[in-house]
Amino acid sequence: MIRIILADDHAMVREGLRGLLALTPDLCVVGEASDGYEALRLVATLDPDLVLMDVRMPRLGGLEALRILRRTDPERRVVLLSTFDEDAVLQEALRLGIQGFLLKDVTRDELAEALHRVAAGETLPPPGLSEQVVSGFAELARDFPHAERHEDLTRREREVLRLIARGLSNREIAEALGTAEGTVKNHTSNILSKLGVRDRTRAILRGMELGCL
Repeated sequence: MIRIILADDHAMVREGLRGLLALTPDLCVVGEASDGYEALRLVATLDPDLVLMDVRMPRLGGLEALRILRRTDPERRVVLLSTFDEDAVLQEALRLGIQGFLLKDVTRDELAEALHRVAAGETLPPPGLSEQVVSGFAELARDFPHAERHEDLTRREREVLRLIARGLSNREIAEALGTAEGTVKNHTSNILSKLGVRDRTRAILRGMELGCL
């Protein structure tokens, strides 16, 4: 069972999301919050597997709550929800090492798949990196800890990185390449190690910086 804290200031939105999640047997909402302060309190007391949190909430928004979590609970897995695909919000979420960023118009299947992937340890690439986000990477990358030197990726590792950048899961990448999912996981681990980054989103941005994509 994947235990989830749901944070959104609109009761009807929380009700709708809770209803969607209830349709997937292994997803369970164990607590609800109407702002970032409540979300942080619930995370501390309930120790959920992940937090599904709106970007814009009164008193303390999702980004501000995420910033606090990164200081107090850096390994906590968080998925941010937004009504708009805002470049500034996306850049800040990437800088803070967000595990997932979803727009609120996702379908039930898309939401369930995203939460399963994040709970399993994956980091989801944002839904389409705009030119503005990509062009701002040089400034953004200065905040990312990564190795100054890097090893060259093999042809297959570049293929895997390109498919990661398209948002494919390990299973989907394995199907696309005609290989085993375990092999894809090994390639992904090698990619992160060679690029000197800790997650898939940073690997995409680092790959852009190095011209691998």
